[in-house]
Amino acid sequence: MTYVITEPCIGVKDRSCVDVCPVDCIYEGPEMLYIHPDECIDCGACEPECPVQAIFPEEDVPAKWTHFTQINRDVFKSPNPPGRPSAERGMKRPESG
Repeated sequence: MTYVITEPCIGVKDRSCVDVCPVDCIYEGPEMLYIHPDECIDCGACEPECPVQAIFPEEDVPAKWTHFTQINRDVFKSPNPPGRPSAERGMKRPESG
């Protein structure tokens, strides 16, 4: 099993989930974030951090968004898979001292 990012993330791409992921399995596409199904360790750390409630365990994805399970798998097989989230938006920055 893996976690899946669904429709509420489109256009939002809040990176709170990225900050808590212990294995860095969340990637950024042009419109939304994606969880790599082969890298996700099913820890669940990302789910409560999502402010738009877009992340679900694969077996709990609402029926209206079940197609996002396949989208999250297929995007990593595409010629241009998503990359690591960019640092300029939403990432924690070290404080200068």
